Amino acid sequence: MSHNARIGGLARVDKKTKNLIPRLHPGDIAIIDHADLDEVAALGLVEAKVKAVVNAAASISGRYPNQGPLLLAERGIPLIDQAGEQVMEAVKDGEEVFLIGPEIHTAGGLVASGRLLDKESITALLEQARANLMSEVEKFIDNTLTYAQAEKKYFIADLDLPPLRVNMRGRQVLVVVRGKSYREDLRAVDPYIQEMHPLLVGVDGGADALLDAGYKPDLIIGDMDSVSERALKCGAELVVHAYLDGRSPGYERLQALGLPCTVIAAPGTSEDLALLVAYQMGAELIVAVGTHSNMIDFLEKGRPGMASTFLVRLKTGSIVVDAKGVSKLYQGRPKHRYWLQVVIAALVPIFLVGMLSGYPRQWLRLIALSLRMALGW
Repeated sequence: MSHNARIGGLARVDKKTKNLIPRLHPGDIAIIDHADLDEVAALGLVEAKVKAVVNAAASISGRYPNQGPLLLAERGIPLIDQAGEQVMEAVKDGEEVFLIGPEIHTAGGLVASGRLLDKESITALLEQARANLMSEVEKFIDNTLTYAQAEKKYFIADLDLPPLRVNMRGRQVLVVVRGKSYREDLRAVDPYIQEMHPLLVGVDGGADALLDAGYKPDLIIGDMDSVSERALKCGAELVVHAYLDGRSPGYERLQALGLPCTVIAAPGTSEDLALLVAYQMGAELIVAVGTHSNMIDFLEKGRPGMASTFLVRLKTGSIVVDAKGVSKLYQGRPKHRYWLQVVIAALVPIFLVGMLSGYPRQWLRLIALSLRMALGW
């Protein structure tokens, strides 16, 4: 997008990108307030086929090299950055907007202006962020250790679990979180699911990931802010993750939908709770897909430390297998020689039948044609 280019479309406005994505339609212009735009959120915007993105905040603050803006640039989606908080009020949801270079216009005229990021400028900002990463690592480690010291008492003892309908004792359990590369990793473990039939646990939007992959979750755990009604009504048992003080916005949502649920108050993230529940209920093995397990993952979630996850992994690690990135470990693409072997094995009986049928020339032509197609000649 050049500085003189004009892009028009309907604006969809929300301060929470994860709440906005389900409301987007192809050709919309997404207006967000998302500092350090993460890769998962950017992928959601790409898949929604937005025409452009306007971010009220800094898409790359320089704290760490977040990849969301680069993903938008690589997919050809213009990004206007640092448009200011006023854009969230100046543009109404569903209103037609026009982007002219770094400027945001409505029918009433210019309402905000930011900086137009292209791939070159994004790459430069990411290089600066990488240079600052070591200081962020130090702060992250200090924060993790401080909170781990304060929270360890909650993880040494067992949770006060209410009775649940699902029975995990002696079962293998697949826990799915909608984290980075979750779709690819879920596809990669499909043979495992088909063979072992593990109990399926969706953490918030991970339940939608299971449904999209053709599976029905047995249990959904989370604060219920990023899971669809379709998933909530699929028949899975519902466990709401509440704060330690008992507050639970997710419980209110389920009550409004008339859905029965169980509430568990616990520190940490909902994926931490899912692993603890499976561990405490006697799971034989826990396979985790899409979970957050490193500093960049947690910074992208807006968490300055990972104390709870560190403690949970120490407690459950003996039976947890992390499938994160398994889709990149082995692609399983057959080589040409394997296709050649398969084709030859299949054509030998055809050749023999052809020779016996009295039409050897036609069968030889067919074999030659098949080989040429298989080898791409």
